[in-house]
This record gives sequence, structure tokens and C-alpha cells, in this order.
Amino acid sequence: MTSNLETLVTVFGGSGFLGRNVVRALAKREYRIRVAVRRPELAGHLQPLGRVGQIHAVQANLRYPASVEAAMRDSAVAINLVGVLAESGAQTFDAVQAKGAETIARAASATGARMVHVSAIGADENSPSAYSRAKAAGEKAVLAAVPSATILRPSLLFGPEDQFTNRFASLARISPFLPLIGGGETRMQPAYVADVAAAVADAVDGKTKAGATYELGGPEVLTMREIMEVILKITERKGMLVSLPWGLAKMQAMFLQFAPGPLKLTPDQVTLLQSDNVVSDTAKAAGLTLEGLGITPESMEAIAPQYLWRFRAAGQFQRKSA
Repeated sequence: MTSNLETLVTVFGGSGFLGRNVVRALAKREYRIRVAVRRPELAGHLQPLGRVGQIHAVQANLRYPASVEAAMRDSAVAINLVGVLAESGAQTFDAVQAKGAETIARAASATGARMVHVSAIGADENSPSAYSRAKAAGEKAVLAAVPSATILRPSLLFGPEDQFTNRFASLARISPFLPLIGGGETRMQPAYVADVAAAVADAVDGKTKAGATYELGGPEVLTMREIMEVILKITERKGMLVSLPWGLAKMQAMFLQFAPGPLKLTPDQVTLLQSDNVVSDTAKAAGLTLEGLGITPESMEAIAPQYLWRFRAAGQFQRKSA
């Protein structure tokens, strides 16, 4: 039987937020890891996550199949984590999340490799959101090329360096109010990034069902208003929560899609927020969840204070130097 030390896993998008955690989880399980990214010279921060020589970065661009095929050479498993929350230039939803996923799946099929594909809860070919439609198209393309592939659909991810809790904690620092798009009634099931990374590693271990789609959410279902209240409580901010009607939010997003940093908001993101993002009853009944994999998910209230403390109004400098 082949040991993990002899198993090469290629991780596409391994330098991103989820990617760093997946690489760390795989390294702990002693896999050899090839990280395929567009800018390998910017992936040096991954090296300390494993032993000397265990993690190696290579160049790959999903728009160029030859580079993907080269990245898959001699690999036993392909993991696709590549995704974008907002389109920019050639990095469109369709190019990255649909055609890009298909390119990886075809390369995996050609080499006989297994595949783990990370999508998102809400992936639906009939969704009004272009992001969700592209996610659904990616899933379909992956299963067409590799029918035994494992599809993982996480809910909103949180953790150090995430683009959600940190974004609104940053906004709370500079703004007297935080917007609640659509009144903040959209329901989410935030998942801790390390729990989702563990699920990816379990899939590589062969613990998931072939061809199955898993939905990964945390232990609590929270409305956007409740999530904002948690962030304000942790950061000890007194920001006012202000409801923003859907129509006005979409109008503002027409301009904010060009804004930098935490102010950025696209019309498609507003559309996404009009649908709940929670694990389905079907997935629960079939055991296609974190709990079904034997993973006890961590809550946002338990984990977020470990990294959001730096946004607190008082005592942050003392804490940093402690």
C-alpha cells in the first residue's frame, strides 16, 4: 500500500486563504504537495508549513491547459480550490470557476488521478447570481471528466486573514455604522477554515464517498445581523447597524464594485446575499456534512476572538507587544 510520503497531491490555488490551510493539513498528514499557482514566487510563505522539500510551488494558469497538465504530472490527487469573489479582467467567473475547473478535471482524468473539487453552497445553474451559476457549471464539468470526484460545498468561511470577518471589523474601525444589506436577514452557516481544510484532507485520504457532494457548514445558523453583532462584540465597537434595502444596495454596488479594500461590493455579491447559505436537510440526512466526516465544527464566537482582538479600540497595542 502506498504511504502518504509517496503520494503526490497537486493543489491548484494553494496560496489563497483556504489553500494555506489545506496545504498545512496535508503536510501534517505527510503528503508530498505540489502547489500550482499563477505566481509561484509569491508562494514562499507555504514552505514553513511542511518539512524541507515537502512543499513545492509550480506555475500554472487555468487558461492555459498545457501548464495545468504539467502541474499534474505524476500526481495521484488533484485539488481545485481556485475561485474568485469578484471578476477582474480575464479572471471571470466562467473562465475560473467553470472552464478552469474543467481544465483541471480533464488533466486529472488524463493521468488517472483522483480529484477533490471545492465549490460553494448555493451552486445552482438556475441561480440569478453569475458566481453561483459558474460554480454549478464547474461541478458539472468536474463530474463529467472524473465521475468519482468529491465535491465539497462550504458555506461562508471564517478564520485568520479571511475576507469577511476581517473586512467588517476593519469597516467598524473607520465607520460609525455597518450596513445590513436587505435588513440583515439572510441566513449563513459560517464554517471555520481549518475544519473545511480537514474535510479536504479527509477526501484525499479516501474517507469521502465517490461522486458525492458534501455541504460544509459550522455549528450555528446565523443571520447577517447576528454575525455583525458578534463582530462588534468581539472588537468592542459601538457601530450602529443600518438596514440597506436591496434596491439601494444594488445601486450603491454599481459604484462600490470599483472601490478598494473593505469598501468593495459588487452587484453580484448583493444578488448572492438574497439567498440563504446553509447546509441542506438533504445533505444532513445523507451524512454529507462535516459531522458526517467525524469533524466537530468550531463556532465563530469560539474562534474569531483569537484574531479579531487586534481591531479593538483599546489595548490593542499592548496585546500586540505581549
